[in-house]
Amino acid sequence: MAEKMASGGCIICGSDLIYLNESESLQCSICKETFLSNARCVQGHFICDHCHELDGFDLIQQICLNSSSTNPVELANLIMSFPEIKMHGPEHHFLVPAVLITTYYNKTEKPGLISEKLNKARERAKNIHGGFCGFYGTCGAGVGTGIFMSLILNSTPLSKEEWKLSNLMTSKSLLEIANYGGPRCCKRDTFLSLETSVDFVEEHLNIRLDKSTVKCKFFERNKECKNQECKYYPG
Repeated sequence: MAEKMASGGCIICGSDLIYLNESESLQCSICKETFLSNARCVQGHFICDHCHELDGFDLIQQICLNSSSTNPVELANLIMSFPEIKMHGPEHHFLVPAVLITTYYNKTEKPGLISEKLNKARERAKNIHGGFCGFYGTCGAGVGTGIFMSLILNSTPLSKEEWKLSNLMTSKSLLEIANYGGPRCCKRDTFLSLETSVDFVEEHLNIRLDKSTVKCKFFERNKECKNQECKYYPG
């Protein structure tokens, strides 16, 4: 029997949280480890204390390592729902390649490669600092798609076709982002980058990642939101 219910609050699904009289054995929705807890949401979701304390980059990596998703937008939406992922910030520069790597290797049934590729993507993404979009004319979310492509193709500066596809991937993402114009929106640019990547991977690698319709749920947090000018605006 529930001791107390809190309206909303579940980071995973937004449902009400319940606080139980007796502890239950619950699986963490992020790390998949099992713990005794007195709190979960009405849908059964639970997040352990360790995962609650992760920073943005660690959270992205932990969720991806334990995900079986083949839908990049769906996985990104889940990750961006956590308060550790700010409305804007360089964590999106890692988030984009991370969810693409995860869903790509899940789709191609090679999940054993995810951990190694995530570590490399994280190191590369750290070089893309905050404000890149405005100060360098190169959005970090778009660059993240090139990081993804270079990693799954094992591209190097001496590669031929792999080098071409990695740069082409980035250029297509940046073109989509640029055509929307400013001001910055890390959520919009993440969605644009992911949708562009899904189409690119199908066209050039013949791998069809799952798609879903995007309706932004973050617009109220963005004081520079373009509202109806953005195709992801739910209104």
